[in-house]
Amino acid sequence: MNLLVDTHAHLCDPVFDSDRAQVLERAKAAGVEAVIAVGETLEDAEKNLQLAVSYPMILPAAGLYPTHLDLESAGRMRELIRNNKDRLAAIGEVGLDYWMVKDEPGKELQREIFRGFIELGSELELVLNVHSRSAGRHAVAFLLENGSRRVQLHAFDGKVSAALPAVEAGFFFSIPPSVVRSEQKQKLVRRLPLTSLLIETDSPVLGPVSKERNEPANALIAVKAIAELKGKSEEEVLEAVSENWRRLYGNRFLAHRD
Repeated sequence: MNLLVDTHAHLCDPVFDSDRAQVLERAKAAGVEAVIAVGETLEDAEKNLQLAVSYPMILPAAGLYPTHLDLESAGRMRELIRNNKDRLAAIGEVGLDYWMVKDEPGKELQREIFRGFIELGSELELVLNVHSRSAGRHAVAFLLENGSRRVQLHAFDGKVSAALPAVEAGFFFSIPPSVVRSEQKQKLVRRLPLTSLLIETDSPVLGPVSKERNEPANALIAVKAIAELKGKSEEEVLEAVSENWRRLYGNRFLAHRD
């Protein structure tokens, strides 16, 4: 059975507070089976866990955004993840951001915090849902150096050459609807194997139209774009990303849907 899963969205964002139920209904109508709700803070993580109780199609994740350079918050986040490991789909989003953090001490602190999440992911066998803005090559190298195996690189903005070692390691790359207006994302899709791709929306951002609110229903736009760029049918792409989802995340969160 094909499963269209939005593997990275910020459904805890207040921009969805007024119509979250309708947003999810539109996603269902578009064929989206589930949405991984990632977070950036402790508050986000707690909200995602609560939302997952109210909305069964939400699969909660917990992570600390890379620009939050706070060891105490990172420790508290690791504790929250441990305490909820059986409820979480992933650790995320976590990673490196060299666009916002340019000084070397800040980058080193990012790496220290990221290493803690990498080690926790390996210990708990949870997927790492990774942010790597302006740090793609560095993030891939760091993940490999630290023995990561279950990795999703979300909205990867690096060069194809930086992505290839991750492909060889069995990592996955999630493609957002903004692929329709991003030459870099289009180049990535053309060059990476279909067996390495997942679908995301990064809602409420990275939609098909810049500065308009994005939502999970637009996951299908990414599917259609990938099909066009690779000369495949939409059904072939859906089949591939469904299998990729199963390989990375397994079926435990969707067992009740089969």
